[in-house]
Amino acid sequence: FHLAGIQLAPKEKLEIPVLFMPAEMKIYKAVVIIHVMRENGENWPYEVTAESNTDLNRNVIVAENGETQGILWIYPINGTPEAPQQKSVVIRCQARQRLEQRVELLLIGVMPGATPVPDATPVPDAIAQPGDTAQPGATALADAGNSATVGTEEPSNTPEVTDGSSATLEFLYELQYQSEEIRSQLESLVGMQLVEKEWDKESRIVTLIFNVVFAPSKPMRNEATLVIQCTAGGLWKFPLVFIATEPEVDDVINIEAVGLNKESIVGFKLTSQTR
Repeated sequence: FHLAGIQLAPKEKLEIPVLFMPAEMKIYKAVVIIHVMRENGENWPYEVTAESNTDLNRNVIVAENGETQGILWIYPINGTPEAPQQKSVVIRCQARQRLEQRVELLLIGVMPGATPVPDATPVPDAIAQPGDTAQPGATALADAGNSATVGTEEPSNTPEVTDGSSATLEFLYELQYQSEEIRSQLESLVGMQLVEKEWDKESRIVTLIFNVVFAPSKPMRNEATLVIQCTAGGLWKFPLVFIATEPEVDDVINIEAVGLNKESIVGFKLTSQTR
């Protein structure tokens, strides 16, 4: 793609559209180069020398007489395809209880990286706890596919990371919140850990299994988004809905009547769970 002969008046702006239409879930790289010259073809009298600014030396075209013939602006562009969101995964737990649940996510169209990453290694057997931090994610745009399923089986003590080829795919994941208010409500109640991943080389489908812990202290309904990025390229987003239902009653208070028009009194104590 190349444009030439665009004339700009003093202080005029030039918009350069960038279109990204990825065919595969991999990282795409490009460079936008803007080359500016004077309309009359003359050089700028400014001479670039060895003592000039380093960035200036790199971004100008110098004529034989030392004058500035052209100016360059170079903008690298990195494109990361993003899969469309699927239906929300609902994680439901009764308030004041603790739920530990397996969530299975399918990443479709994963491309192996150009540089092999280390062989698969066991994931530490530590169980995810509410408030655990996750790996940083990334930004992107475009389309591919994904899906998710939820299971409630007990986690194994030493989960292994497996894959279908000699090269292992690495993933970064992060739980993102719609607002700081939701973050403050959920962050200390939710823990998430990647415990297993498997790559089917023929179908190019990666299965990620997360261990999710949800320990709500009161009834609520909040949403978050699990963002997963493959180091070989591609971004997937999975909406999660955390629902905490009403807790069980603490006790039943029975008040026996002592007679008509007479008061009956029952004493009880309330204990705060937090300070």
